[in-house]
Amino acid sequence: MNIAIIGTRGIPNQYGGFEQFADILSCGLAQKGHEITVYCSANHSYQETDYKGVKLIHKYDPENKIGTVGQFIYDLLCILDARKRDFDLIYLLGYTSSSIWQRLLYKRKTVVITNMDGLEWKRSKYSHKVQLFLKYAEKLAVKFSDYLVADSIGIQSYLKNKYNVESSYLPYGSFVFEGAIKEDIKAYEVDAFNYDILIARFEPENNIEMVLQAFLASDTQRQLLLVGNHKHTEFGKRMLDIYGTDKRIRFMGAIYDQTALNNLRYYSNLYFHGHSVGGTNPSLLEAMGSSCLICYHNNEFNRAIVGEDGFAFTDVDILTGIINTKLKTAYRSYIENNRHKIITTYSWKHIIDQYIQYFSSLIKK
Repeated sequence: MNIAIIGTRGIPNQYGGFEQFADILSCGLAQKGHEITVYCSANHSYQETDYKGVKLIHKYDPENKIGTVGQFIYDLLCILDARKRDFDLIYLLGYTSSSIWQRLLYKRKTVVITNMDGLEWKRSKYSHKVQLFLKYAEKLAVKFSDYLVADSIGIQSYLKNKYNVESSYLPYGSFVFEGAIKEDIKAYEVDAFNYDILIARFEPENNIEMVLQAFLASDTQRQLLLVGNHKHTEFGKRMLDIYGTDKRIRFMGAIYDQTALNNLRYYSNLYFHGHSVGGTNPSLLEAMGSSCLICYHNNEFNRAIVGEDGFAFTDVDILTGIINTKLKTAYRSYIENNRHKIITTYSWKHIIDQYIQYFSSLIKK
């Protein structure tokens, strides 16, 4: 199969969830003998044309000069380039800045699939006008895609109820982290199982402030590590100003070293997952694979994955009670159950095999 992946800033991953997904999926497909091309921003620090057997095409990206509008220009250039090439299939990751150009690919020989991601128009960081546009962009993606992929059952149900369209459920994957090294967390000045951790982008819908409020209301003496680029958003800067004075709260900034992150997860007491808008979130699966004791915001996306093998919260009072009473050592069954899910359901090996079967079936059609 000759497949193109569009919609990310490029690989190797240096940014976020879709980039990590594109990185692992494309390399996995290439290892299976398929011809894979990933479109990358010209601003990406990796400028080679090959990465682990994946062909890379870099296109002009003015986002760093003109802001969000630059994403639309970058996506347009990627789509225009893809039109000229003989791909069997184009896989669009997300729709926020690409679906307005998607009709350029409509009714062509190439199969066009869109991964619908989460409910982007619900994100509170967007103004009302932007939210209206994102609803329109979502509608365009549904209209001009040959097929749709949902990364969670909740998104699949939403697409069926909202647009009466079918989609294929293909979740993200993860790995089980083995070989934890306690000495690796010393650089972060923490003691094993004597700190809690939250890893997320600093956006309101990730319920970071609820976690901070509950932590301050609790009587725990553990530290709370907040991993994410808090300087990148106004919300993050405000959180630092309001909560940064408490000695238990530590704003760590972004940590890109995956081994360091895995060890920090593994030796944490509680792992907070406050995401409330997206589908299957990669960071949650990574936490499960790193033997975390999960404390998650109670919504259909998170609940479908963790279920009874974690602690659900909806408000500060519930969360405060969890922080005060839950210790990792008492819940080994939760941890083992979640690790087992990664091995059996969310293993990248299984996910890549599912994608090969899915892509092959569409091309045959």
